[in-house]
Amino acid sequence: MNTQTIDDNKQSTVDFKLEPVDNERLMNLSGQFDQHLRQLETRLDVTIGNRGHDFKVSGLPAKIQVAINLIQALYDATASETLSPEKLHLYLQESSLSGIDEKDIVYTTIRTKRGVIRGRGPNQNNYIRNMQKHDLTFGIGPAGTGKTYLAVACAVEALERDEVRRIILVRPAVEAGEKLGFLPGDLSQKVDPYLRPMYDALYEMLGFEKVARLIEKNVIEVAPLAYMRGRSLNDSFIIMDEAQNTTTEQMKMFLTRMGFGSTAVVTGDITQIDLPNRQLSGLKQIINVLQDVKEVSFSFFQPNDVVRHTLVKSIVKAYNRYDDLHATGRKDHA
Repeated sequence: MNTQTIDDNKQSTVDFKLEPVDNERLMNLSGQFDQHLRQLETRLDVTIGNRGHDFKVSGLPAKIQVAINLIQALYDATASETLSPEKLHLYLQESSLSGIDEKDIVYTTIRTKRGVIRGRGPNQNNYIRNMQKHDLTFGIGPAGTGKTYLAVACAVEALERDEVRRIILVRPAVEAGEKLGFLPGDLSQKVDPYLRPMYDALYEMLGFEKVARLIEKNVIEVAPLAYMRGRSLNDSFIIMDEAQNTTTEQMKMFLTRMGFGSTAVVTGDITQIDLPNRQLSGLKQIINVLQDVKEVSFSFFQPNDVVRHTLVKSIVKAYNRYDDLHATGRKDHA
């Protein structure tokens, strides 16, 4: 590797070579019409040029190092997977952009028949480990951090390994600031719109036809939170999504439904509570109630963990700044 300029505040250029030489992997890395390299340039604020496997990166030294590390990691990944703009986006969300060294992350995987799902960044990997080791796990944080998707993946893995007999999807039917009116159909059809994120994940991991068969056989069950009272759920993987919209009474009721051989995962975002009349969120309260119970795990996600469009991360951060500023203002006027 050869650096022409070493001043940290000036533009530098670094040459390096990708090995082993493999033209198919190089094409996979570069993307059609080099769109992957252009995507890296835009996000990392560097200039990337190459002649075959000989690469040249120009920019500020700190950004160059991030780019080189990421290009080499992506080239390693091409040995076993096909890159796409979406996958590239996920790689960009990982350690190199958050200031965490790649080698310091302990990666954890979820294995389903349709493929392997790997945690992105330290918080996602910690969340997966918590779900695999604990009977009750809470995933709390902003939208787009993979809370629901990874919970469904762990449920599918447990079902395919015969560790559980059923997957139960639960969600409080609270409208997010708008009145949807009467919903036609049977109970499942009425609740389906609220459970769409979990369905989407199931379809991706199991396929439409298999999900339909498993629902018909009651192996996958849709259970509105209001209908959970009085039940005891054994040998099940239970996921409650949007738990910030449970009341304190509903949260207690749900958690006491766990039976023998069951695992429960509760996900939610305490900054998006839609409960009417300023009711206390059961998710917000449970953080304090169960914080000292060793058998229970909590995983907290931050805006940097968002794995959707890069703008989503900026939006979440902007709302957090706005809320902090106005909370301070309210205190000053109290």
